[in-house]
Parts: sequence; C-alpha cells; structure tokens
Amino acid sequence: MRYAVLIEKGETSYGAYVPDLPGCVAVAESLAEVRGLIKEAIAFHLEGLQEDGFPIPESVSICEYVEN
Repeated sequence: MRYAVLIEKGETSYGAYVPDLPGCVAVAESLAEVRGLIKEAIAFHLEGLQEDGFPIPESVSICEYVEN
C-alpha cells in the first residue's frame, strides 16, 4: 500500500508525517535521512496496528501541487 508523506523543512531538521496514519512521524537532519526514517516508521506503525488487532487504514489522502 502507498501512503502520502508530508515532509517539512525546519530551521535545523526535516520532519515527516503520514496524514493517514496519525502518530506516524520521523525527524532527521537531512532530507535523505528523513525519507528513510519515515519508511521505517510506516512499517513499524503498520506492524503495531496488526499486532494490536486494529485494521490497517486505507490511504485516502491526495497530494497535489498547485501553481499560482
């Protein structure tokens, strides 16, 4: 399954989160590192949901860029 990931650049780090998986986040000093960490976080999050007997949320968020 594919999930939308939002990555934001802060003053000293990058933060990533998955809108369809509340609480699934990652923070790192580089863009490459945060991309790797959020992939791991998604896998860990889904594994935890399965172990606890919760359903796996569908990916319903839509990502688009809008030009102005």
